[in-house]
Amino acid sequence: MRKWNEELYRDSFSSDSILPHRAGVGLITLQTCRRHTSIFLTEQQITTRGTQERLPLQNIKMAAEKDTGMEQVTGYSDWMSRLPAELHNTTLFDLAIPGSHDSMSYDLDTQSSIVEPDALKVFSNIYYVRKVLYNWAVTQEEPITKQLDAGVRYFDLRIARKPDDTDPTRLYFYHGLYTHNDVETILTAINGWAERHPKEILILALSHFKGFDKDGEQLHSHLINFIKTLFGAKLLQRFEIPTLKSCWDKGRNVIVSYDYPANQHPEIWCKIPYFYGNSMDPAEVESKICCVLDKPRPCGFFVCGLNLTLPEDAGTLRYILCTRGNFANVVERSLPEMVQWVKQYAGRRPNIVASDVVTRDDFVSTIVQLNYKGN
Repeated sequence: MRKWNEELYRDSFSSDSILPHRAGVGLITLQTCRRHTSIFLTEQQITTRGTQERLPLQNIKMAAEKDTGMEQVTGYSDWMSRLPAELHNTTLFDLAIPGSHDSMSYDLDTQSSIVEPDALKVFSNIYYVRKVLYNWAVTQEEPITKQLDAGVRYFDLRIARKPDDTDPTRLYFYHGLYTHNDVETILTAINGWAERHPKEILILALSHFKGFDKDGEQLHSHLINFIKTLFGAKLLQRFEIPTLKSCWDKGRNVIVSYDYPANQHPEIWCKIPYFYGNSMDPAEVESKICCVLDKPRPCGFFVCGLNLTLPEDAGTLRYILCTRGNFANVVERSLPEMVQWVKQYAGRRPNIVASDVVTRDDFVSTIVQLNYKGN
């Protein structure tokens, strides 16, 4: 079963180890008390004690204790522009940035053929098989613009070409199944959001390129040229050392990481390392990420993935066949423990922290607050 999830990232725990990367977790509910008012945050709403007023999550005002140095924050659609001035000249490599794993998996199409695992491709015509695969391949629940509005700034985008597509350059995203929307449509939506939020720096990590075996160079050339034309002057060049201030001064707020050699294009960054635990045991995931954070920081961007990973062998059937619901709900049982670990380990200064179901609970707010003193 795990062979179908073919993302392979080199892991620094062992120079020779390569680990598959799968689903992850979100974070727990936050309770804040200030001036005798208790605010309880849930997944969709809050209740303010005394008035019983219900407000949408994006309008929540959170105020941390004064000794954290954190200013009042309303929502997270523009959290980078609200960071304190002393962080404006800090490199983006040293900020804590919330990220989304398998960012387009909310858009999977159960009517499409099966992309992976190879063992299930012969059952593509059976809807029940596609539906089971769908339930275990969806790792995000909200559209890309909703993730952006929630404060996510790193996106894991896996690219594929449908072998029977009549358009020779049309591309899709995938995770087990193809997405409904094509790559150009989604990137155009991201570009529109970036234009409306010029001080928010977006990191787009494109990888996998399934189905590029035939005419691969032509497809890469088409995609890279589309990216350069679409984002234009907003693209940050890879030889720059980015800070918030330098990006703002130059009007650049999009970084594209591309997991394929594109050295002739200075606007395209190389692959960003992604570290994760390769286990369904939260304690093991925490241990593996600790090993990364205990070592000298990598040069440039790096991702710590809070991803619980299904077994590669027949053990995966224990989860798929014996557990009701979907993968996101199974993973959610580990959220409180993982959240507490993230908060306790904040002093080790993670860079990008990626998760599944990023719009649940307080994943984004917890990662963003790691940038403030006292956290």
